[in-house]
Amino acid sequence: MSEPVVTLLERFVAHPTVSDRPVLALAADLATRATDLGFRVERFVDPDREGKCSVVASIGPRGTDGLAISGHMDVVPVEGQPWTTDPFRATEKDGRLYGRGAADMKGFLAAVMTALARIPASAYRRELVLVWTHDEEIGCLGSAGLARWWGDRPIPTTCWIGEPTRFQVQRMHPGHVAVELTAIGRAAHSSRPEVGIDAIEAGAAIVAAAKELARELREHPVADLAEMERPWVALNVGQIHGGQAVNIVPDHCVVRIGYRPLPGQPPDAVWNELQQRVASLGLKAKVEGRLLRVSPAMLTPLDTPLEAVLLSHASTTAIGAATFATDGGNLTQIGTRPLVFGPGDIAVAHQADEWIDGAELVKAVGVVEAVVRRMCC
Repeated sequence: MSEPVVTLLERFVAHPTVSDRPVLALAADLATRATDLGFRVERFVDPDREGKCSVVASIGPRGTDGLAISGHMDVVPVEGQPWTTDPFRATEKDGRLYGRGAADMKGFLAAVMTALARIPASAYRRELVLVWTHDEEIGCLGSAGLARWWGDRPIPTTCWIGEPTRFQVQRMHPGHVAVELTAIGRAAHSSRPEVGIDAIEAGAAIVAAAKELARELREHPVADLAEMERPWVALNVGQIHGGQAVNIVPDHCVVRIGYRPLPGQPPDAVWNELQQRVASLGLKAKVEGRLLRVSPAMLTPLDTPLEAVLLSHASTTAIGAATFATDGGNLTQIGTRPLVFGPGDIAVAHQADEWIDGAELVKAVGVVEAVVRRMCC
């Protein structure tokens, strides 16, 4: 395909913006393109993570309630996956474009920048704000930083997040909370285990308590979230580490757990319940708890102006819910009402041979242009 959006996607995929690497080259590319189109560009550098920044670009009269468009620059790792193409070189085959981030979500970034090149800077009557974030894939860290730094500066309440939804409008999604429980025991020679306090045994009890809580949560779905495929809090015991050697009674065990609070629920409710259950176990080991990170859930009301505009380009009239967290939870905190809508299929994201349909990508360019002209021009 010789479409300009394909050429741009090839360029963006070539930036290996895996979350443990810098995003500065892609951020500079996006910033330069926005500047060339007449946008006012700011970089928000993350003081805690070297090589990380988010880019905010705006055009049109400041403070007018136009449109915010958001996407993330980072991608997930490729190591250990059976790729049949170079993941950082976009490859076209049978109408599909393969590459890491093709669907999630450099295709959307390419579509936006291609569409905006068609709109003259003089056309904007209301403000358009682009919000390109870093480290969404490891906890929405870039948007969380923006939420902390944003203050009371204005931003359009209407916000479009272009995650891959196959052009279905989605107005809600669960959040994601990561927590850590550390059991601290007492080491001893394994020939005299009664002298020590087995931290791994305590860790096993913590895991059992967490799995029981997960079962109870699944058995109590929330009735008023009809759009959600899984209207209950999903909880996963993701990591466990402990001990030094098989002949030492282990004196430490770390259990890391992730769960997904539903829209409208306090994100720390499950964490508080889990801590209470662990405290009631009467373990000999001391247990210390730590909240690692919170990616908030998102819940946007029905019948927003953007919903009607996006529905005119949607693959279905049904309003849905994303099964995954996005930057929308953090962007809600600075005054936006986000909707998730974009080309590509989340089912192929994070996998080997990730791809986006070329026709969908080209369609996305037209959709972006039409929506921006409707909301801002």
